[in-house]
Amino acid sequence: MDDDDSLTDTEYITRALAEVDSRFEKHPVWNTAPTALQVLAKKLGALPCLLTHGSGQCSMNLHKHGLAFAPVYLKVAYRLVDIDESTPLVRAAIYGLLGKSLLHHSSVIDDRIFEDILGFIVRGMREPERVVRLAAGRAVVNFIKLIQHLDDRPGELIAATFDKIQSLFRHSDNRVRETTTLTVGLVGTASTGIALRESVCALIMQLCEHNPILKGSAVLQLHALVKHHQKSPYSLTSPYLSRIAPYLVRRLKTNPGGIEEFCHFLSVSPHDFVNLTLKYTLPPLFANGDLKELDTVAAEMGTNVARLVLDNTHPILAHAFMLQGVGQTNKTLQFILNVLKDAANQPESLNVATIVISCNVALLTELVECLGDEDPDVVDAASRGLRKVAQKIAPPTSKAPSGSEEEYTNYLKEHMLGIITALNDTLQEAHGKQPIESKQKILRSFGEFAKQVGSAINNVSPQIMATLQTALIVPQLSDAALQSWYAFLAMLEPTDIGPHVGPTSASFVASWSSFSERGQQAAKQCLDYMVLNRGQALGQYLSEVADLSSIPELAETNAVLAKLRDTWTPQQRLTALLERLESESLVVAIQAATELKAFLSEADEAYVRSLTFGDVFDPLVGHLVSALYRAACRDGEGAQTQTLRDLAFDCIGIVGAIDPDRFELRINDGRMIMLSNFTDETESMAFALHLIRDVLVGAFRSTSDVKYQSYLAYAIQQLLQFCNFSSALVTPGGSNSVPIKTRNRWNSLPKHLLETVSPLLESRFSMDIRPFKPLAYPIYPHQETYRQWIQAWTSDLIQKVSGARAKQIFQAFTAVVRNKDVGVAHHLLPHLVLNVLASGNQDDAGAIRIELLSVLEDQVNTESHSSADKKLLSAQTVFMLMDHLNMWLRAVRQDLAKQKAEANRRTSRNSQVSSDAGEQMMRIDSILENIDQGLMAKAAFQCKTYARSLMNLEQQLMTCRLRDAKARHDAVRRGDTEVIRAIDAANYQEQYERLHELYAHLDEPDGMEGISTMIMSPSLEHQIRQHESTGTWTSAQSCWEVQLQYEPDNLDHHLGLLRCLRNLGHYDSLRTHVMGVLTKHPEWSPQLIGYQVESEWMVGRWDDVQTLVDKTEARPPSVLLAQILLAMRKDDATAVDNAVLEARRSLGAFITATGPSGYRRSYDAVLNLHLVHELEVVNGIVKDLRAGPVGLSQGSDRNLDKLLQRLSARFDSTLPTFRIREPILNMWRTAFNLSGSHSDGVKEATGRSWLTSSKIARKAGHTQTAYSAILQAQRCNTPYSFMENAKLVRTREDPLRALQELEKAMRLFGFLPPNRSQRHEDVIDLTSAGVLTSTQIHVLRARYMAHSDRFEGSRVCREFRRATDIWPKWESGQFHLGQFQDDCFKLLSTGDKKTRGMKMNFQTVRSFTRAIRYGSKYIYQTLPRVLTIWLDLAEDAQTNTSDIFKKVNEEVGRAIKQTPMYKWYTAFPQIVSRIGIHNPKAYDVLAVLLYTVIQEYPKQALWLFSAVAKSTDSTRANRSKTILNKLRTVNKNSVPILISTMTKMTADLLKLSKLEASDRRPLYMSRVCAEVQRLMPSQVLIPLQESLTASVPPSSASDAQHIPFPINAPMFTRINDELEVMSSMAKPKKMTIQGSDGQIYTFLAKKDDLRKDSRLMDFDAILNKLLKSDTESRRRQLHIRTYGVVSLNEEAGLIQWVPNTAPIRYILIRLYERQSIQSWNNVIRSAVDQIKATAEPDEAAKIFANKVLSHFPPVLHEWFIETFPEPSTWLASRTSYSRTAAVMSMVGYILGLGDRHCENILLDTNCGDVVHVDFDCLFEKGQALETPEVVPFRLTQNIIDGFGVTGVEGVFRIACEVTLRLLRENKDCLMNVLDAFVHDPLLEWADRLRRLNRVNNTVDMRMVSQDALGPIEEKLKGTFKPHKSDPGRQLSVSNHVQSLIMQASDNQNLCRMYVGWAPYH
Repeated sequence: MDDDDSLTDTEYITRALAEVDSRFEKHPVWNTAPTALQVLAKKLGALPCLLTHGSGQCSMNLHKHGLAFAPVYLKVAYRLVDIDESTPLVRAAIYGLLGKSLLHHSSVIDDRIFEDILGFIVRGMREPERVVRLAAGRAVVNFIKLIQHLDDRPGELIAATFDKIQSLFRHSDNRVRETTTLTVGLVGTASTGIALRESVCALIMQLCEHNPILKGSAVLQLHALVKHHQKSPYSLTSPYLSRIAPYLVRRLKTNPGGIEEFCHFLSVSPHDFVNLTLKYTLPPLFANGDLKELDTVAAEMGTNVARLVLDNTHPILAHAFMLQGVGQTNKTLQFILNVLKDAANQPESLNVATIVISCNVALLTELVECLGDEDPDVVDAASRGLRKVAQKIAPPTSKAPSGSEEEYTNYLKEHMLGIITALNDTLQEAHGKQPIESKQKILRSFGEFAKQVGSAINNVSPQIMATLQTALIVPQLSDAALQSWYAFLAMLEPTDIGPHVGPTSASFVASWSSFSERGQQAAKQCLDYMVLNRGQALGQYLSEVADLSSIPELAETNAVLAKLRDTWTPQQRLTALLERLESESLVVAIQAATELKAFLSEADEAYVRSLTFGDVFDPLVGHLVSALYRAACRDGEGAQTQTLRDLAFDCIGIVGAIDPDRFELRINDGRMIMLSNFTDETESMAFALHLIRDVLVGAFRSTSDVKYQSYLAYAIQQLLQFCNFSSALVTPGGSNSVPIKTRNRWNSLPKHLLETVSPLLESRFSMDIRPFKPLAYPIYPHQETYRQWIQAWTSDLIQKVSGARAKQIFQAFTAVVRNKDVGVAHHLLPHLVLNVLASGNQDDAGAIRIELLSVLEDQVNTESHSSADKKLLSAQTVFMLMDHLNMWLRAVRQDLAKQKAEANRRTSRNSQVSSDAGEQMMRIDSILENIDQGLMAKAAFQCKTYARSLMNLEQQLMTCRLRDAKARHDAVRRGDTEVIRAIDAANYQEQYERLHELYAHLDEPDGMEGISTMIMSPSLEHQIRQHESTGTWTSAQSCWEVQLQYEPDNLDHHLGLLRCLRNLGHYDSLRTHVMGVLTKHPEWSPQLIGYQVESEWMVGRWDDVQTLVDKTEARPPSVLLAQILLAMRKDDATAVDNAVLEARRSLGAFITATGPSGYRRSYDAVLNLHLVHELEVVNGIVKDLRAGPVGLSQGSDRNLDKLLQRLSARFDSTLPTFRIREPILNMWRTAFNLSGSHSDGVKEATGRSWLTSSKIARKAGHTQTAYSAILQAQRCNTPYSFMENAKLVRTREDPLRALQELEKAMRLFGFLPPNRSQRHEDVIDLTSAGVLTSTQIHVLRARYMAHSDRFEGSRVCREFRRATDIWPKWESGQFHLGQFQDDCFKLLSTGDKKTRGMKMNFQTVRSFTRAIRYGSKYIYQTLPRVLTIWLDLAEDAQTNTSDIFKKVNEEVGRAIKQTPMYKWYTAFPQIVSRIGIHNPKAYDVLAVLLYTVIQEYPKQALWLFSAVAKSTDSTRANRSKTILNKLRTVNKNSVPILISTMTKMTADLLKLSKLEASDRRPLYMSRVCAEVQRLMPSQVLIPLQESLTASVPPSSASDAQHIPFPINAPMFTRINDELEVMSSMAKPKKMTIQGSDGQIYTFLAKKDDLRKDSRLMDFDAILNKLLKSDTESRRRQLHIRTYGVVSLNEEAGLIQWVPNTAPIRYILIRLYERQSIQSWNNVIRSAVDQIKATAEPDEAAKIFANKVLSHFPPVLHEWFIETFPEPSTWLASRTSYSRTAAVMSMVGYILGLGDRHCENILLDTNCGDVVHVDFDCLFEKGQALETPEVVPFRLTQNIIDGFGVTGVEGVFRIACEVTLRLLRENKDCLMNVLDAFVHDPLLEWADRLRRLNRVNNTVDMRMVSQDALGPIEEKLKGTFKPHKSDPGRQLSVSNHVQSLIMQASDNQNLCRMYVGWAPYH
């Protein structure tokens, strides 16, 4: 072995073995002396250890693969043993060396080697010398170890080995038998599994030996095994009783000593042992027909053989059916039958079939369990046995041929639910503890059973999946589970696999690392089958396959999966992940959350940021946040739930603290109100279906807890029975016997739900429901946790329900509620409480009241021992219960009112409200009234449910105010001045202060502002709250300092001051103050630690930060962030990870507490998670920035740039307030400073962040903070900081100084020449400073020059042009240039406009068209103005022949070619209105524009354009038809088909609209408009406002990819045949349309000129976009409710029916009727007549107030309480009402909208929005009525009452001011939109023009329109005129609003309104 240097270890050892083999093959042993041979044997025995692992402990796991020691050593052993001189010690040593070789052997053993080794060892075990036998025995042990470690068939080889060992037990020499016993004991000690089984069984068989030494030796070995394996004797032997028991019991009579010895070993009596093992012993005895032995067993049991059969039928029969010999099964069955007949009274009635049927499921279960046996012969026997059973009991009427496969599978399908349930019971140890081997066998049987049943196994798939998922996480069971998993999947139809791919793949990925190698192969097989074999067929379920990329072994599978998904867009991927995240399965949700985290991270961050960009986020953002919040708030305990929450918190941080005002959360409320209290059968069944569909099935399919699943199955089974569902529904032909009503109810369930519950139609689950001991009330104090309390209370109430239906429903949940799910209990509890209260048992009702009070009192109990979680969750549950009771009261009242209104045609069966509803309402009202409202308010305040406190307090106040108003009126009538003075003195100041505090907690500054106006002498606390809510922190600081002067030892005052200092960014002052306070009050450290830590890190004192963190146990957010920063500073990755995890869990806890809909309430926690994520991201970059001052590498530079872009995008999506954004910037700066880098990139990034701080502080009004930030930026030498400085100076109302500061800096940095006299042309090129920034600087200068009013227009214009010359493609630069030129044009005289003005027009058009081309920010300002200028020039005979007009025309033509068409579509109504233009050149360009827009967006544009083709104006109609005919040849976007369809559809709809019809006779579409019916389904869009309104991208970068319309906008699927003719004057026809999205839409076909309504909707749509783009209005969510209006021509059109709304008139009349107040009577008539006769305004107003208004107390506030009983919904709906009323009031005022009577104003019953309808009375038309309208909008007492306690102050007034400001700021844009009225005039305008032309033919339409549009323009300029003819006054926005409110609410005006307008309402 001289050349061994190049050999591997394995090659070296192989060569060494070859040399040993050669040595003994070729040369005999030369020294045969015994001692020499012994030494040789020992040396050879040590050689394997030396060769494989040198020295150290020997282990098989350390050995190298492929080493063949055994064959070589076996040869050597044979040679040495055969030497004559070998002594016993030598032979013992030889067996020792063989044992060593076996221990180190690591290559495959073939059969020949196996036989040779085993033979040699057995030879040694027969040796006469004990030392040799023992040595050979030890070799056996090593041999079995080798078999278990290496071979893939250990069971077969171990069995063969023990066969040889068993032969030794029969040896004639007892000494051999004794050492064999010892050897078997050693094998058992060293083995598990099969070897252990064989050892134990072999030893127990020796207990039957007569030789006491052998028997004693066996007992000793058994005890040794018990001790070694740390098991009890029974635990050790129980897995093998099926072999042991028959052996011992057969010898019960012949050799009772064996069973007695074994029973002594187990410590049981022989009788008990025999009884315990009958299921093992009886089957073979019956198979043998051994009646003698059976009699012996029966005698032992004290019974007869027949009883043995009856008590153990299924194991006996199972064995009989598994017998394989010819005729053996029949012979055994006949023997059993004879035994039973001999003992029966009526033997003739017995046959095999009846015996089998008596234990059918148990027998089948026994056979199926045998399918999981490892012995293939047993599996085959079980399979044959199943077929025999099926054949034996097949009914004679069976259609399937006897013995056929169909008969077999049908039989198994019939019983498979029972089989699976029984197997699961065994697995769950329901009938006793099961050994692991038994469980493995059962799990394997699932797969084999699936093979027997085939695809029908899908019917029990939820149970199988639950079982397999449960077993998967148990290491000893996972292999067996995976083996069955594949068999199960392979049997399913391709369409049935889908629902299982998510849970399967998620479970495998989650547990992959814990799988054995064999398990991983099985898991891969499953995944390959799903993806490779069935991937194409998975369809939508493909999205549910978990990401496999993290597992290298699945690379091939993942590649195929990626290919199947390669067409997915990011939106599809995200949507799929969110759907999986909301899965009921925790495993699926966790895996989805893991993948979502990866998706949201860097790879797809650009896409995520594109969703959270602009004024309105993508709707998918709402879905994303909702799904993450539901995951974070998921109920449950344990590691898996915590893992899901951790991932959700992480993802929330990645998404960031996105602005809650720019998206809407998706909130699903699946609650149901039971009106009838379960007395109505239909409603009760609907409730049962609701429970199945929304509560049970999801949990049933997803749970992996088999026991819990069986409880759920029982509940579903019982509810199905309650609904009268039976198996006939799913039996072919059987549904004919089912009532139609039941069948329809069944068919209404979703398909996936039917698949799940169908098997349970025939299930026979039973539950032993033991009576629950009644609990003493209150229950709450005696339960430690919320979970225990709600489960105990729900369980108790289930026993107290009344009514047969209620009992049947709720008692099905007894086990579910008691054992597991708090979610189910939470869902049932409100229905249980309602049932018990409504049922009238006073004791039970009192107990519920006690329970509610107990929870509420605990909230305010300062000495309570309840945990915070228990208190909070329990209080939330109580509030939920009370909301449910209030909702029930509301629903019942509504139903009763409906019944009363329809009394003449109502029958008793039409109502779901029971006849005793009134009495039930009284009971529930009594309970609610008996709960102290003060206690409720305090408890709500403690739980931070401030909306509830606010609601209670406002209710009290409103009641008091109404009471006082009535009392004062009565006192005035009596002349009682004392009472009047007393009432006037009751000012409710204390309550107003509390309301102010509540609004502050609710973060509703508008509400606070309103309350402030009612507080006569605001306290200092009040002023502080006001300042803090509005962000005026400097003023708040002053207030806190005053407080501290009087109370220097008040901690709260110090905290308030520190909060101000932090929000102002004054960290030095903050630090100094904290240190001063702690010097005097060190005990305040836990409360101040957050401020102290933050101030220390902000000034860079990190050692102090470390000290503070180390010494405190408090963990406020600042300390948590400090821990992360400290870990980053130490560059300790592990510490960073730990700190991040702790921070996320702690910060996320508040998110969990606020619930799934609490995003806005928990926004501060989200902000902190945002910061945590950014620190984590920055940390990765910071590591690369520590290179020092030398600079960054190029890669680091790129990474830093990329990081800054990511941070900036995240920053832009946050709530745009100083309080929110400044902490983010502070954290950036802190993290960058931690890098220790002096690189230019870091320095510049820090400086830019200071500039951003300055900007947001400036906008927030914190000028001092802004100035400090600028100084910091200048210290960092941040470029262009002078721009921010100039803006700050400008903010201080000093425009000239701002311009001077800007110019000074521009000269300093080279943007202007240093000498004022130097010409601009001489300035150096500044492209290196950044082209865009240079442009921005010059635009800023130009704007300041314009604002200063000190420069000529030409000079300002040159500066604007200079800016646009530097960078022409900047939208803002072009816009400002164009706007300046347009403003200059508007200042010209009429004559100059025709000369000089035309050039300005051209420059404006050119600038604006460029702005349109380069961006979308100003599209609503630029595009309408371009159209107006261009087309007005074309219409003017003095201008349309000039060269300038030609240039304008060409410029527009160029813009049409270069600009995306959706931008032009935004002004499409204005474009279409000009189709009648007379100028041919302009028309040519306009026609191209119309043609192109329609071609690009035909589905939207054709709705507007098709109507023009049916215009009564021939020019417009002909031009429209020409364009449409040209479009018919276009092969794009299905334009020709759409034109054809739209032409037919609009023609028929126009016909329908004009049709004269009666509301007394039915009308059918098929009779009047059959053509429309034939067009269905159609690709035509349903004309919804949102479907026809184009959106624009938030940035110009996304212009090309922008999709302007909803992708899935609904199209026509069907129009219902029956039409409803409305009873109003126009007799509109109400038609119902079914959309392609499955929703129902309703439209009115109306004969009326709807162009006015349509254009107003266009106006409102643009205004909504402006409202969304403004920060103040967006924060308040100001909007106008719009709906679809389509004008079919000038005479008719379609208008969308607004669902879920009610006219205010109907609401008020109903509320007044409840108080027995008539809406009209003689007293009111007399008062109205008196007012008309009164000329004096004050007197008329007095009469109106005293005689009319006093009769109608304001009641609208009651509607909000009734309609929205849940407090947060109440507040949201009332706020929405106030704001939508304000917006529409301002818009209505501007547009001159009148006729706002109570029928034309609707309230949305879902959200409280105000919806206005009928816009006929526009443009001050109301002032020309017979009774002129003298109010600008409706602001009557009830409208104000709906605003709440504050009335018009606060929410309403501020919304009015914001809206009016926005309207005035966008005057030009809005006037341009209204320009369409001029060019497509209303019929009334055309009539007026004709009348005027008879007098003066020079009057044109523009003059006519000026009369209508002129007042609008004046109002938008700020001119206020109480009446059209009055002189105007120029007012500020706030004064303008104040004047309007006073005019609208003045009784002098209201009393003069038309009485039908109902000014008293």
